[in-house]
Amino acid sequence: MTGVCSVCCMKGVYCVLLCDVVVLQFYAPWCTFCKQLDPVWHQIGSELKSLGSPVNVGKSDATTNTGLAKEFRVRGYPAILMLKKGVKYNYSGPRTKDGIMDFAHRVGGPLIRSLSSLQLFQHAMNRHDVMFVYVGATSQLKGNYASAAEELIVHTYFFSATRDVLPKAVALPSLPAVVVFKDGTYFTYNEESDGELKSWINRERFPMYFKIDSYTLYAMGESGKLVVLALVKEKDLCEESLRYKSLVEKVAVDHRETYSRNFYFGFMEGSDYINGLVMGEVIVPSLIVINLSNDGYFLPPGAVETERHLLDFLNGVLDGSVQCHGGNSATQRIRRFIYDAKVTLTPVFSQAPLLGCFLVGFPFTILAIFCYLCCKARSNVSDDDTDNVVLLASSQQHRKKTTNKKSD
Repeated sequence: MTGVCSVCCMKGVYCVLLCDVVVLQFYAPWCTFCKQLDPVWHQIGSELKSLGSPVNVGKSDATTNTGLAKEFRVRGYPAILMLKKGVKYNYSGPRTKDGIMDFAHRVGGPLIRSLSSLQLFQHAMNRHDVMFVYVGATSQLKGNYASAAEELIVHTYFFSATRDVLPKAVALPSLPAVVVFKDGTYFTYNEESDGELKSWINRERFPMYFKIDSYTLYAMGESGKLVVLALVKEKDLCEESLRYKSLVEKVAVDHRETYSRNFYFGFMEGSDYINGLVMGEVIVPSLIVINLSNDGYFLPPGAVETERHLLDFLNGVLDGSVQCHGGNSATQRIRRFIYDAKVTLTPVFSQAPLLGCFLVGFPFTILAIFCYLCCKARSNVSDDDTDNVVLLASSQQHRKKTTNKKSD
């Protein structure tokens, strides 16, 4: 038994949906990414079953169970979501075994995990790069914390503890408190300076500096922050790549108080994703600042060789003196559509020219036929209108002659 239930009929649908917790994959038989995920999905089902996890694993053909796919607003494939006691949680992370297993464990478990000893606290610290902990008794702050957890549990873990569980080195100004532990230190939530608790958690759920992939970059867009990226080569890190990485990390750590509210910092290996954003080839290694809210980006106006150069660049981004490129205007959307079509069709033409010609020519042929039929229909209508006008004129002339005869 693989532990994966195939949801292929209405009875199977209800069997899966009646489970307390189920992680469900919607796929399409023709989807290449779905086929690549299939062996991983069965491994996940087997492992969760062997661990005695309460999380059930299922899959549904969205092209057959269209009603179910529509109900859960499936827009692309493979779509992965969890149903827990009637509440839906969408998964937007990497389609890997570790990523999905972590999602299933995080969302399928308690909303807020209690840390009852220092040993448990240290164990959690060793497992998580970023950890949110509520400290104190029941309060309004704890209610707000639970509300934030209900929405953000898809992204990060939430814990609670009493004051005596935390290390003595952790100094809290007052209780209750919400603390985030990351990057070897900790920060305490302050409503006056940090604003709404949920927004603060959403901003702080990433490390100050780390490796960023396309999925993480997409998730960062929800916070409204800009992202400072050092683009480096994937395999052999040259001296220039190492310099950019070190420079960005140093600014992220040393100037956290100045820039943490406006920027995330990290590095990305390769430039494929960024090439799609800028619609061109980006030099690697290099630096770029991305505005994920409008698909805009900023490039340094000159060489960035020192910390001072990078700080001037970031200040220019904030005060508007550095130009923002890209964006999501109508013109940019048309350009992006053309670019995406070019990127998609270029390898097709190189590997299968006839198929490429068909893919390009077929839509134009359909459009030409449609335009021809429209013009022909308009021509027929015009001819009918002309005939009607001629008949009307002839009728009026006949009536006029008849009237003249009667007058004579």
